[in-house]
Amino acid sequence: MNLFERKVLVVVPARGGSKRIPKKNLFPMFGQPMIYWPLYELSKLFLASQVLVSTDDDAILSLAAKKGLSANYRRPADLADDHTGTVAVASHALHWHENTFGEVEFLVTVYPTAVLLRGNDILEAFRQLEKNREADSIMSATNFPSPIQRAVFLGDNGFAQMFQPRHYYSRSQDLVPGFFDAGQFYISRAGSARAGKILTNSNTLLHPLKREEVIDIDDQEDLDIALSKIKVSNIAPPPNDWTFKSSPCPSFRKM
Repeated sequence: MNLFERKVLVVVPARGGSKRIPKKNLFPMFGQPMIYWPLYELSKLFLASQVLVSTDDDAILSLAAKKGLSANYRRPADLADDHTGTVAVASHALHWHENTFGEVEFLVTVYPTAVLLRGNDILEAFRQLEKNREADSIMSATNFPSPIQRAVFLGDNGFAQMFQPRHYYSRSQDLVPGFFDAGQFYISRAGSARAGKILTNSNTLLHPLKREEVIDIDDQEDLDIALSKIKVSNIAPPPNDWTFKSSPCPSFRKM
């Protein structure tokens, strides 16, 4: 599957005002800024014209430009606060791109913190989505290590209570496995994205990932886990000389 020949827009939402880890998307991970890890994987699959970094931050915009990405788009300030969700950010970028360059067929959203992202997972997710014409989108996900039906919480009295007490005696093998958002990528048909379809009102497929291949970096503990996983897995950081291509090359055509 040659994604550089498809009408695809990849949006990387990377605002500059992270609070729990200041300047998180620029954090140096083994010599490379965090955002370069997923961007490097994306450069193996997409051309520069297909990728848009949505940011309000000059430093992030400059880093993206150094790798061949356009600096013509800037996320508006009202979409760069602590409360605006990914869907609104990606939709704005899609609207801008289509008004500027024409309609696309697919919208891909990839988090700048997806340091364990693998291009093959995106390729396989595209294949899954194209095989199922009833599906609006597909999201990367991984399974909970324990049955969510037997999850507990602290009640107002300070004691443990079950969310679903009826499953207290249920065997693990008799319960439906639960999955959660892996925090790596989503792929949507552009028409579905334009129509405002999200997980709660659409047909969404799952692309399962192993738990050891997933980390959603929100705070310092997540960051420490990510660094540990990279070290244990012996994953090499992006090289210094990589860049997005402006046109296909022979090595791309073999993918």
